[in-house]
Amino acid sequence: MSDESSGTRNTLSIRDNRTGKEYEVEVLDGDVIRAMDLRQIKVDDGDFGMMSYDPAFGNTAFTRSSVTFIDGAKGILEYRGYPIEQLAEQSSFLEVAYLILKGELPTQTELDQFVHDVTYHTYVHENMTDLLDAFRYDAHSMGRMISSIAALSTFYPEAKDVDDPANRWIQINRLVAKMPTLAAFAYRHHRGLPLVYPENELSYTANFLNMLFRIGVKEYKPNPVLERALDVLFILHADHEQNCSATTMRVIGSAQADPFSAMAGAMAALYGPLHGGANEAVLRMLHRIGDVKNVPQFIDGVKNREERLMGFGHRVYKSYDPRAAIIKRTAEEVFEVTGRNPLLDIALELERIALEEDFFVSRNLYPNVDFYSGLIYQALGFPVEMFPVLFAIPRTVGWLAQWEEMLMDDEQRIARPRQVFTGPSRREFVPVEERG
Repeated sequence: MSDESSGTRNTLSIRDNRTGKEYEVEVLDGDVIRAMDLRQIKVDDGDFGMMSYDPAFGNTAFTRSSVTFIDGAKGILEYRGYPIEQLAEQSSFLEVAYLILKGELPTQTELDQFVHDVTYHTYVHENMTDLLDAFRYDAHSMGRMISSIAALSTFYPEAKDVDDPANRWIQINRLVAKMPTLAAFAYRHHRGLPLVYPENELSYTANFLNMLFRIGVKEYKPNPVLERALDVLFILHADHEQNCSATTMRVIGSAQADPFSAMAGAMAALYGPLHGGANEAVLRMLHRIGDVKNVPQFIDGVKNREERLMGFGHRVYKSYDPRAAIIKRTAEEVFEVTGRNPLLDIALELERIALEEDFFVSRNLYPNVDFYSGLIYQALGFPVEMFPVLFAIPRTVGWLAQWEEMLMDDEQRIARPRQVFTGPSRREFVPVEERG
């Protein structure tokens, strides 16, 4: 492609100094080249061709996506073009879920139908309670959830027909609906409490809180501030572009696995402490600091590489995480209802220092979404083992949107990355008695 007015071409010239040959590859979407275009670069015709080596996909775009846009340098996060600040302020979680899944904000009629469909699917088969009974009493809730979601694929064998759009939509509704139910069942089972079944006249988040915390009463009405806070947290966690778990969802889905099986894999990725366990690490750090007067000593330890500052910095964001500002405001609203968590003062002092001192600013160590979310979850009454589960419930929407987008992309095939082989060259087998 050429720009006649400037005399430039939308291409990249590559010179191979091993052979002296020059190659020209097309530049796509502003600053992207196709990795397969590198295969033409060879020393001789017998060569496999040039590959790029990119551990952890640090600079590799493996898909096109229209779901979530992030500009880490400017601190921008948008779902389908809508700023996260506006959605968190004005939308409900299910309204945002529809936006992420369908690409557009729903009309009132569309939203009412979606809420009805999700509500219709909140119940799970009674056999699922037998599965929960099979776990040890102290089994982690996230382990229970991963197993439960995988087991659902056996209840809905038709989910394997991933090429049928209508069938996909039914499974999407089921997963969005059943995640809070299974999460609440796992929590109650862990606590040795009788299960509370869905009350479908309640909102999505109110119903979840009801199934979690109702004790011996016929009606449960959560505080509207706390209900809204959980809704906001769900909105903020609904999707976050091509992260570890979303990539897992796409990779498993590329084999045309059913969405329940693919999502169990995505949840397993989220279960890792480097992905879904960061807010728990923040709470443990704040507890260990113990008091605001101990913050300077802790900061000195961070600077001397003796301590780790959890909840600051992000692989994508190089400025303030936009979700962190929203969560900070939400935390203040929650604490007006639940009482002020003494750990908040420690958190605020850490944030103040990190935003003022060059040591942290120069390293882009700004608060991220995990810094305040654990404090809110704790104030709402959740144990730390539930934190990754609370992450997984809203992220279900993002995983499913990414999964369906992958299935509808004609360029996508079963995922199969290349490797750089570093093992021994061919050698002959030696019988055991001759070795050593």
